[in-house]
Amino acid sequence: MGRRQLWRRVSSIPLVTYFKPAGLPMTELEEVQLLVEEAEAIRLKDLEGLEQEECAEKMNVSRSTFARLLDSARQKIADALLNGKAIRIEGGNFEMAVRRFRCLHGHEWEVPFETMISAPPENCPKCDTPSIMPLFPPGMHHGGHGRGKHIRGRLPR
Repeated sequence: MGRRQLWRRVSSIPLVTYFKPAGLPMTELEEVQLLVEEAEAIRLKDLEGLEQEECAEKMNVSRSTFARLLDSARQKIADALLNGKAIRIEGGNFEMAVRRFRCLHGHEWEVPFETMISAPPENCPKCDTPSIMPLFPPGMHHGGHGRGKHIRGRLPR
């Protein structure tokens, strides 16, 4: 039996999750699925310009796991660009680095990942009501238990 796969930490889900070559009808296109954590690896390394060690730390994975994610993402993007395929960003095994919450009275706030591990919110910081709920980006589901201690995102595959 293999090791249990750890959740990869991502800071956000891209707002645009589908790209297609211009001039080709959707019915003629093959798709490449880029996992949310692979998109995060590309963002951290290629867009932010961070070193792999920093990227791995931000994603809460080992350096070798980060390197595999980055290689896989780059291969998929190259395949799509050079072979005229669409790219769909979805699926994966990830957790959000920052959680957003709302209370019954409409107050919203964010809680960093590190705080979520040690002390998830019990009450609204503005009105102290215990009636709070996590907010998820569109299309995101949670698979946790209890009061937000293990909220994780998983987009459909």
